[in-house]
Amino acid sequence: MNSRFLPKLSYSNVIATMALFIALGGAAVAAGVPRNSVGPNQLKRGAVTPAKLRKAAVTSGKLAPKSVVAGKLGANAVLPGNIGNGAITSAKIGAGAVIASSIKNGVITTNKLNNNAVTTPKLANESVTTPILANGSVTPGKLSKEFGPLISPLRSGQTLQGAFAVGGAGKDLTVAIGGETYQFPLANAPAVNVVNPATATTPACPGLGSGQSPAAAAGNLCIYVTSPTNLKTLTVPPTSTSRFGFGLEATINEAEKAFSAYGQWAVTAP
Repeated sequence: MNSRFLPKLSYSNVIATMALFIALGGAAVAAGVPRNSVGPNQLKRGAVTPAKLRKAAVTSGKLAPKSVVAGKLGANAVLPGNIGNGAITSAKIGAGAVIASSIKNGVITTNKLNNNAVTTPKLANESVTTPILANGSVTPGKLSKEFGPLISPLRSGQTLQGAFAVGGAGKDLTVAIGGETYQFPLANAPAVNVVNPATATTPACPGLGSGQSPAAAAGNLCIYVTSPTNLKTLTVPPTSTSRFGFGLEATINEAEKAFSAYGQWAVTAP
């Protein structure tokens, strides 16, 4: 065979032939990919980026259960319309989350308050008025020590005070009798003390105090004689004293002259 009839391959011939083959082969490969033939195994890691996703392509059915965690939610992402009825329970409310401005007017009713929930520091000034008090709710036991009893005996440590006057004038008058009734009864008759002069104080009768305010220790009746005139004696007969009051008996010092005794008294319940 004569080799002079064989064509010689040049570099440009080879390159042109390869380019034609690749172009025809690539088109054939692209045109030959059947539908639904590209699956997870054919995708490289990181091949699907946000830019490759069509709008609204990720629907709720594409999300795995519990796949949306707190860190994936944007600000204001959860709206009232996204919260199911009964979804927010007591355990889901943070400490201090419910404040006064978050509570609707009239929603806290009587049956929502625990027993003893409303204490004295929680009541505003002047908030408890007469219509709020039930009939019979204010009993003697609820009154402070500054208030005397209405019917029951004077309570322990409470003091009653008063003034007395006894005396007379007449040729044959030598004895004058008087008496005082307590504004409120005592539980028992007190011990009797006549302080004459009024400055002769004792532990049982500590004195008149400022402003002529007589005092008496618990369980004692103190009679302070402040202004005697022609007075020989002033006594309280034992049979005249009781838990309701006491009697007075004054005797004259010089006959046929007027005599009298004025003063204050105090009694304190034991």
